Amino acid sequence: MADGEKPLKKISEAFKDLAATANSQTLEMEVAPFSNACSHVSVLFSCLGIAFKFAEMDYVAKVADLQEASKSIGTLQSLLNHDIEKNCVRKAGSHSRNLLKVKRGLDMVRVLFEQILASEGDSLKDPASVAYAQVLAPHHGWAIRKAVAAGMYVLPTRAQLLKKLNEDEASAKVQMQNYITSSAPVIVYIDKLFLSKELGIDW
Repeated sequence: MADGEKPLKKISEAFKDLAATANSQTLEMEVAPFSNACSHVSVLFSCLGIAFKFAEMDYVAKVADLQEASKSIGTLQSLLNHDIEKNCVRKAGSHSRNLLKVKRGLDMVRVLFEQILASEGDSLKDPASVAYAQVLAPHHGWAIRKAVAAGMYVLPTRAQLLKKLNEDEASAKVQMQNYITSSAPVIVYIDKLFLSKELGIDW
């Protein structure tokens, strides 16, 4: 990461724009700004180290697929329609499946930030464990869950994480809260999109 870069600020600003779309009731969310905003979140996974290495690799690959899709598909709605027509919504590697997995990554970061803001002390083990258990663990097999549990013991401390992100405690709190606030309507928007097409979100 270049000196002086503030990834948390980038993330919270990108999601602020998406939240405005999600809250508008009339605008459709476009794939390009959505996937670009999501690409900023990858930095966080890499800062969390080995516990989230698989999540980072998985997330980065899925975001890249959506960025590629954005060259030919305008909105998230048409992305789902496209897969429904091709009857490949649930197939591995489909844009719809990747969108669902990216949404879970965003949700995990949201819960992680909530837990970090609510916790005292320098350890990230509890916040990260809660976020993982709540959002990703139900969709992972035993082997991945075990690997994550082992990785939790080598998470960076809170101070190390903030240093990697070029933030101090006060500025990090503001940006984390901004992301929590702005990512929530985006996550709800995507869930509603899947549910409105009767695709379900637990697969």
